[in-house]
Amino acid sequence: MEAAQPKELSGEKAGRIVEAMRSSVARRGISGSTFEHVAREAGVSRGLLHYYFGTKEALLVEVVRRDAEHRVAVLDEPLAKAATVDDVLQVLVANLEDSVRNEPAFWLLLFELFTAGRRNPEIEREVAGLFNRTRGHVAEIFRAKEREGVLKLGDDADAVVAFLFAVADGLALQMLSDPERDHADVIAAGTRAARSLLGGE
Repeated sequence: MEAAQPKELSGEKAGRIVEAMRSSVARRGISGSTFEHVAREAGVSRGLLHYYFGTKEALLVEVVRRDAEHRVAVLDEPLAKAATVDDVLQVLVANLEDSVRNEPAFWLLLFELFTAGRRNPEIEREVAGLFNRTRGHVAEIFRAKEREGVLKLGDDADAVVAFLFAVADGLALQMLSDPERDHADVIAAGTRAARSLLGGE
């Protein structure tokens, strides 16, 4: 069965609903985040959530969709300006470190959804599609940088981006699980591995 598509909801109410679900999952987890909690925290009726999203799963996917779009959007301009492999790597590393430090709820929700997707095919299918679109967008940027002569990809752009995203996801998990540790050495090792894939010396 296909996931219910949320009806168009834009503006300030949508932002409040998405933020309320994001913060609720960060505090209570997915199972403890009910429409009642979210509606109360967003200052809207529970009926409005049901009308626009239908199910909690659809709202969760919408939260991740918006967060992922934001994550990619903040990469677009600095990557477009990148003139060297090291410029590209600096943008990617800075984005990861900033999101873990300032937007940990994005990662917490992402990891919660991965776990939930193992039990719920609807969530698994929607999140997989979202990840594919996100990776595809960044892969197109990499292909453009390769045409400019900035990158010399060691493998297909989609495979390179999938690898880099996997490294970033793993690093984020480690950084959130052990915030007292200095992860600079791990980030440096990952950066060296990434440099070789992007055509650096």
